[in-house]
Parts: sequence; C-alpha cells; structure tokens
Amino acid sequence: VYYLLFMFLCSHAFAQVDTTIKKRKLSSDNMLNINSDTLRKNNTTSPNDKVYKSVAEISEYKIITIERDTTHYDTSLTIQKEYKYNYLRKDNFGLQQFANEGQTYNTLDFGINQFNPYPEIGFSGKHFNFLKASEINYYHVPTPLTELYFKTVMEQGQNLDAFITLNTSERLNFSIAYKGLRSLGKYTNQLSSTGNFRFTTSYQTENKRYQLKAHFTAQDILNGENGGIVNIEDFEGGEEDFKDRIRLQVYLNNAETFLKGNRYFYDHYFRINKNDSQNNLYLHHQINYEHKFYNYKQATVATTIISDEGNRVFNRFGDSYVLSNINDETRYNRMYNKIGALYENKLLGEFQFFIEDFRFNYYYNRAIVQGDQLIPSNLNDEIQSVGGQYTYQKNKWNGKFSYSTSITDQSLSNLDGKLIFNYNEKNSIDLRYQNLNRLPNHTFSLFQSSYVNYNWVNNFKNEKINNIEVTAKTQWIDAALQLTTLNDYLYFSQDEAPQDQLLVTPKQYDQTINYLSIKAGKDLKFWKLGFDNTVLYQKVDQQNDILNVPELTLRSTLYFTGHFFKKALFLQTGVTVNYFSKYKANDYNPVIADFYVQNTQEIGNFPMVDFFINAKIKTARIYLKAEHFNAAMTGFNYYSAPNNPYRDFIVRFGMEWNFFL
Repeated sequence: VYYLLFMFLCSHAFAQVDTTIKKRKLSSDNMLNINSDTLRKNNTTSPNDKVYKSVAEISEYKIITIERDTTHYDTSLTIQKEYKYNYLRKDNFGLQQFANEGQTYNTLDFGINQFNPYPEIGFSGKHFNFLKASEINYYHVPTPLTELYFKTVMEQGQNLDAFITLNTSERLNFSIAYKGLRSLGKYTNQLSSTGNFRFTTSYQTENKRYQLKAHFTAQDILNGENGGIVNIEDFEGGEEDFKDRIRLQVYLNNAETFLKGNRYFYDHYFRINKNDSQNNLYLHHQINYEHKFYNYKQATVATTIISDEGNRVFNRFGDSYVLSNINDETRYNRMYNKIGALYENKLLGEFQFFIEDFRFNYYYNRAIVQGDQLIPSNLNDEIQSVGGQYTYQKNKWNGKFSYSTSITDQSLSNLDGKLIFNYNEKNSIDLRYQNLNRLPNHTFSLFQSSYVNYNWVNNFKNEKINNIEVTAKTQWIDAALQLTTLNDYLYFSQDEAPQDQLLVTPKQYDQTINYLSIKAGKDLKFWKLGFDNTVLYQKVDQQNDILNVPELTLRSTLYFTGHFFKKALFLQTGVTVNYFSKYKANDYNPVIADFYVQNTQEIGNFPMVDFFINAKIKTARIYLKAEHFNAAMTGFNYYSAPNNPYRDFIVRFGMEWNFFL
C-alpha cells in the first residue's frame, strides 16, 4: 500500500499545474544560494508566464505544526544543522546515546520530559524515535519539494530518510516520508532495525471556512537486547583482544524487543459564519486513534558466563514460568476525541470550550494467579473531560492558557499557561506554568511476563506536577530556568536479588521532589570562527536518591566557516566536546523496556570529542564526522548506562539533499 501511494503522489508531483499555484517550476539551475535561504531569480520567460512571479521564494515553502505555528523551509548549513544531523533528526543535547544507532537514550536533562495528564502505554525506552502526533508537520509548497537524508551506521547497514511534499492545488497538500535504519552494531546481540512511515495531508477551502490536517503513521522499532557487558574490567582494561567488542561477554545473547504502532489522526475546523469578519465562530474536532504492540522474546532463558574460575549459569531476570522461548506480548489501543466551539475576536483573541473523550484498552492474552493474587489480563477505562482555552496574539504578545478537568470518576486535571513577549527579532522572553494531576502509565499499573517476579498489578495514586519555565532569548545569551515540584512520583527501581540477577519493580515516592535546572547558551562569532556553548546545571532536593541527574552537562563547539571555489562551496569544520559530570545514572531493563533507578554504580566525567567537516554545494549538505576520536586517549571508562558502554571511535559520513522541482 505504501509503495502504491508513493507512486501515486510522485505521478501528481510532475503534473502540478502552474496556473493554480502562480509560480514557475524550479529547474536544477534555480537552486538556493550557498548557505542562504533565498532562491536565485530566473529571468527567462515562456509563452505561459503571463501573471507568474519570476521565481518561488524560499519563504513560500512552509512547515506548519498542529498548533498552526508556521516556519519556512531551511536549507542553510549552520551549527544547529550539525547538531540535528542524527538519527532523531533533532538536537539531542541532554540525551546520552547508546553504542549502536537506533538503540535507546539515557536522559541527562530531566527538563526535556513533557507532561501529559492522560496515561501512556509505558515502555518509554522504546519511544525516543516513535513520533508523536504533535511531532508530525504539515506543509504548503509552491512546487514539489523532496529531501533525502543518508548516514552511515556502526556496522552492516545504513540510515535513510526520504521525504516528498507537493501541493496539487494551492489549498491541498500531501506529503509522504519513510525513515529506515538497520545497524548490526559492534557488540553481541545489538542489532537495530527501525522504520517510520508518515503520510500527511492538509486542505482548506478558498474562503478558509473549512480547514483540516490529517496524518497516518506506521512505525516499528526492533532491537537486539544484550543487557550490557558482564565484566567491565574487560572493557576498561584496553586489552587488544577485547577491542574487538564482539569478544566481550554480555548477559543476553538472543533477546530482542519489538515495538510497532499505527496512528490515524484527523483535526479540522469549520467556520459557522460564511465570511471572515471581526468576530468568527468555529467548530473544532480532533480524533486520534492509535494501536501499539510490544513484544519481548528470549530464546534461551539461562545465561552462561565463561571464566577461568569456571562457568556460571544463571537466569538474569530470576525464575521463569517457561524453560525457553519466552515470547511476551502486550497490546494497547486508544481513542481520543476532542470536540469544541471557538469564538474569535480579532482584537481580544480566541476563546475555546471543549469536551474530551479518552478511551484505552491495555491487554494481554491471559490472566496469572500468583499465590492469592490475581494479575488480570487487561486495563481499560473511559475518561471524559471538559476544558477551555484562551489564545491571544497581538503585536509583541503571544499567549495561550488552557485548563481541563475530568467529569468522570478519575481525578485528572491540567492547567497550562504560556506567555511570550517578542521585544524584537533578537530578544524575547517566554513564560510557562503547568499544574498537572496525571494518571500513571500502564506498565506501572499492570505488567505480565514469563518471568515470575515481573508480574504485578498496582493501584497507584496520580502523579502531581508543578512546573515553571522561564526562557529568555537575547542578542547576548540564551538562558532558561525550570523549577519542578513532583509529588507521588512513579519510578522503577532495583530490588534485592541473588548475584547476577536483576529484579525490578515499580514504586511510588511518597515525599516531595524539587528539581531545578539552569541552562545557558551562546554562539559567539568572530571573523570566520564560531564558538558555540551550551551549559546545563541541575540540582535535585529529595530525601532519597530517586531522581538522579548529572549536576553539570555541557557542549562546546569551536568551528570555522568559509566560502571556496568562487563561492560554489560553503565549508564548515570544527570540534565538538560533550561532557556530563559523574552521577548514579539510571540503568536500562529490556523486559520492561524502561530505565530504573540504581544507586551503586556511577558513570560520567569523561569527554566525548567529535571532529567534523561539513560542506554545502547548492542544495546538498555533506557531512563527515570522526565521532569520539579521543576514545583510546582518555581511557575506556565511557558509559551510556551502567554496564552499557558508549560508542567507540568511528568515522561516519552522509548527506542531506533537497530538490525543488
């Protein structure tokens, strides 16, 4: 179906009618100027030109979010583009990558977490590359636009993201994209194989009375799970034999996790009054249906460790109901409906009142009896909420304030207020306050596994979150302050267990956690040199070590930029240093596909130095990077999580290429 749809859209791309969009199609010679976002004008004419503009401006290639925020397409080569050239396709400062591309990430910056009142499925370690509905963009383009992304991986594979969007008319847009990854990795049982298919459409009538945005996603994430290396001494010793990472013994030789899901999303507005006026009344409806499936497989339950003192045989996750071929499956579907009425006054802003209906079904194919406790086969519920939202945008002020609360038996509420003051293009301040009463994620409440100790049913309290954020962007420095108070915080932590066993269960902290973060950054430029710095300071006030974060996280890049060959080539080259201070980092458990609190092993206090050379030729951006080239120089003590080493020195290259047809 995906391939047929792709061929259908491509056939329409070349049939796009100029008289509808009032733009000339761009030839390969009408590309972007080097390191700029303007298109060179084409002064040639044709018999069909008539009322056409001479060329489509780059500002007309628009990216639109579900919140109706609009930016134009960016084809420049900047230091921010260097930071975003990665598997997630976004700046991953505050995330510590695991050794293989496509694996999970350890969260260094707690402030990047987004809070939602409705429960999620859980398995958060598998969701870093699982695109949410709010992360899907929509487009409006005068001519068909294509982007190709390619990057090499660690071993035997590649990462490719292909995207095309077009307007079949001025008011109807389609886009289709697929990101695929396969990487074997350097360690035993570390294969990553993922896919993200996206299809979007947006439409509005000529008088803008009716507007819609819709998308479909099909995503799957497969990972080999080795559970980390057994003997860190073999890794840290630097012996020549163990520099071939496949020789290091791991806890799991044939375990794998698989997450897949489909989403159908539809959001549309209809204006009641026929003509746009000073006062308008809209009806709004949004529907979001999503299905997810999580699978944990492990062919051999027992782990055998070979050593000079004799072999050790044990079950890493304790006793199991089966002797081999574990195949645990979790299924989940959810339906979200939002219906509202919106009154717009061009002077006062927008007033919206809405009703939300949220239904979920989280289930297994069995029920389990442990002693006198029944572990049920499913969780399901229906939650209805009412709320209101006020949006204001006038001159230098932009604000959005919303509140919703449940009208059914569940205790659920969300107060969220944002206010932005744009003094000018270089200076702005952003304020946000959120007060949240949220339901627990499902893996905290119910979990089933073939491992005896990984079965539970709980009736936890709601988490209560107070969050204040202040962000200032100025011509001198960018800075952000975040203050968060957590009550009834939910987490996983390690329990007492025999040697070599790992037992993890969910818990709720009955005391208050206070979190503070201060983040500052600035890109200093002199001549053709740039010096970009980002520093994050975090502090947690708590009675027990529950929320563990590094106190200091930083990234510094010294780089050079310049034009060469009569400005046909724009070059960017430099060195980036990433660092975080030593702390008791959360560890990863593949059975629950989540991180858990441990307070025995520290990681951190090692630099990660990357050297890069990037170039731009017309609309092609070429990237070459020597990642972590200081690995052997500073010692083998670098980890992403306890027993999970960070990646070794590796040279990778790739490119991003835009085509304007």
